[in-house]
Amino acid sequence: MSTRRLVLGTRNRHKVKELSPLLAPLDVEVVALDAFAHAVDVVEDGETFAANATLKATLQAKHLHAWVLGEDSGVVVPALGGEPGVYSARYAGPQATDEANNQRLLSKLAQATPPNRAAYYVCHMTLADPDGTVCADCEAECHGRMAQKPAGSSGFGYDPLFEVIEYHRTFGELGDAVKKVLSHRSRAARLLRTEIARLIEMGRW
Repeated sequence: MSTRRLVLGTRNRHKVKELSPLLAPLDVEVVALDAFAHAVDVVEDGETFAANATLKATLQAKHLHAWVLGEDSGVVVPALGGEPGVYSARYAGPQATDEANNQRLLSKLAQATPPNRAAYYVCHMTLADPDGTVCADCEAECHGRMAQKPAGSSGFGYDPLFEVIEYHRTFGELGDAVKKVLSHRSRAARLLRTEIARLIEMGRW
């Protein structure tokens, strides 16, 4: 097993489930944040996905003295002025469920014409070293539109609503295999893998 360890700076089990296989090709042991009882609770008060990802990575890295991957993601609907955006996970309130968030978004789009249902997922990843220094940043998007009603039971978050236009199906319908190829998180992870491989090759990790 590799002596290099990468901590995923999230307690979201869905994200851990998605991120772990995406990072598997690396010569790095991927560890979930739940393995650290003394991990800090990072307040995600940034105004951008990049700001929140950086907070998660740098603060947790310094606290744990470990390499940490901070990730922040969400869905953006231009016709709603960018909502839900960085508030995607708490769109319907601080303790909102995925279903409640989906229902609020549907209500906001109730009168929207098809062009105004255009949307895209964003994922920003930040890698920090044990000193809390940012060593890599990457961001990726996946474009589609919001469906009229939820469809499918795969994925999480807004996946039952997010329709990949080329497939005429939501991520909830398409399942994990397709999402692993097309999603914002998988695209960002591929970019990050390149950066991590470069750091390892340069002897910086």
